[in-house]
Amino acid sequence: MVFYLTALIQGLCLSAMGLGIFITMKIFRIPDITTDGSYTLGAAVTAVLLMQGWPLLPVVGMTVIAGALAGVLTGLVHTRLKIDALLAGILVMTGLYSVNLSIMGRSNIPLINIDTIFSALSIFGRALYNELWVSLLVLGVLSALLAYMLRTDFGIAMRATGNSESMTRAMGVNNDRMKIIGLAIANALTALSGFLAAQYQNFTDINMGIGIVLVGLGSVLIGDALINWLGIRHIWLQLLFVMVGCILFQMVLAVALSLGVNPNMLKLITSVCVLAIVGIPRLARIQRS
Repeated sequence: MVFYLTALIQGLCLSAMGLGIFITMKIFRIPDITTDGSYTLGAAVTAVLLMQGWPLLPVVGMTVIAGALAGVLTGLVHTRLKIDALLAGILVMTGLYSVNLSIMGRSNIPLINIDTIFSALSIFGRALYNELWVSLLVLGVLSALLAYMLRTDFGIAMRATGNSESMTRAMGVNNDRMKIIGLAIANALTALSGFLAAQYQNFTDINMGIGIVLVGLGSVLIGDALINWLGIRHIWLQLLFVMVGCILFQMVLAVALSLGVNPNMLKLITSVCVLAIVGIPRLARIQRS
């Protein structure tokens, strides 16, 4: 029970990243690889500032700003230099590795005996339950704010940009600016995921973001499959199912570990899961046609 509860909390910590990838992949149709770097960036900023004794609210603010700046940089490389979005993300992600290492000063920072968001908002006697309720609280606030933003005129313009750039351009919307803002919001959410994960794991490692984009993509694809299957159109329900996808993805990995799979094979299992999620529906459609 504790094992699967841990997987649930891990899924909740990664759900903010899932929401960010939902914005880039499902709204703007942009495969943003910056995720690998901005996730570690959020964790690195969090670890360094907490070690220096900063209060939690300024740490959250600095984490959001750092992630947003990473997204803005990717957006500028893509829109101003006219470089393919995938390559722009790879370039920024590669540069962020050195930036993260410079911020941390070393490859690993333990967060032992440091006050975290989970201890600051604790209401239960058991740490595991505090981690669960704090993760739910943070994700509830994030998803509510994001759902509200996407239903405003600005959010509708952002969603319309992803659907038809020619139409929004004709309506006077600056598509490049929308993409930059969207990438900034997405990477700010990813950095917040690193903020939560670092405090949950009680350490930050320079390599913790490697391959994390696959986890996010798999989670969004699971959520998207559920959305299409159930015919969901309300944006706040779509965001909810993206978070459900993050949790289900972590549960799959937890089941694999409980069956005795070598932990060294988890990256391979992650890749196979994403491949199955993407490939099986397409093969089914081909066979039906």
